[in-house]
Amino acid sequence: MNSTSHAHSTLSSRGISFAIIAAVYIVAGLLFLLVFRWLERASASPLLSLFVADVVATVIVWFCGVIFKNVSVYDPYWSVAPPVMLTFWISIVGFNTPYLLLLVAVWLWGIRLTANWAYTFKGIQHEDWRYTRYRKESHPVIFHLINFFGLNMMPTLLVFFCMVPALLLPGQPHDANVLSYIAMAVCLAAVAIELIADMQRHRFVRQRTSRDEILQTGLWHHGRHPNYFGEISFWWGVWLMYVSVYGFSCRPWLIVAPLAMTALFLFISIPMMERRQLQSKPAYAQYRDHTRKLI
Repeated sequence: MNSTSHAHSTLSSRGISFAIIAAVYIVAGLLFLLVFRWLERASASPLLSLFVADVVATVIVWFCGVIFKNVSVYDPYWSVAPPVMLTFWISIVGFNTPYLLLLVAVWLWGIRLTANWAYTFKGIQHEDWRYTRYRKESHPVIFHLINFFGLNMMPTLLVFFCMVPALLLPGQPHDANVLSYIAMAVCLAAVAIELIADMQRHRFVRQRTSRDEILQTGLWHHGRHPNYFGEISFWWGVWLMYVSVYGFSCRPWLIVAPLAMTALFLFISIPMMERRQLQSKPAYAQYRDHTRKLI
């Protein structure tokens, strides 16, 4: 097969794969809506109904991942669910200026992250290296438990919990204040940092001459994980929007939400990524020793 035919074949395969992923998420979205409306008619609280519907949608995506033997079917859920859920939620509880600011920020965040996933998406047959490692190193039964609870349900629960400060914003008319706009600025800056980090990384991958090379320019010169720094900052911005409306003293336990997201990246995502980098790139140790982790 010549290069042109191979390119057309790859494009066709990706197109079919995108269609499959879209179908999976449409089905999950319809089940989400049906479950929410059913619980609403049963007089369940709206927040509980939203949570249960989110869990049911996750189960659908997980099940489809099992069918296709690819945990990466879940990957877009992280960025697709929050803007859709927040939009749906606002249509129920009401609309005000802080919600408008946050809705814009969440949609920009979701579009950026989903676009980055789409850019790196190789097809339904390609699974992220982290999931492949779990699949190879675990007993099949253990892997399925890890897959369901750790790789699918845990991120859903964490993201939902981090969305709670947004979901608890008042539905009645409410004006934004200085802190509201600061929270908006934090969210937008976080999205900008992630976008710039993504663009620099993609350009580096296209231009590098060896897989042993390490990206050490731009934002990556100042921190080893600027993309993760942006992601962490975004969720602090969401929490800060809640604080701008209710103050620090109302539901102080909600600070656990951005703290939990920070802990996920500091103690799970970053160590896992760096172990892989150290194993595959000998020069990464020196880069790590001379470059800050996040900032």
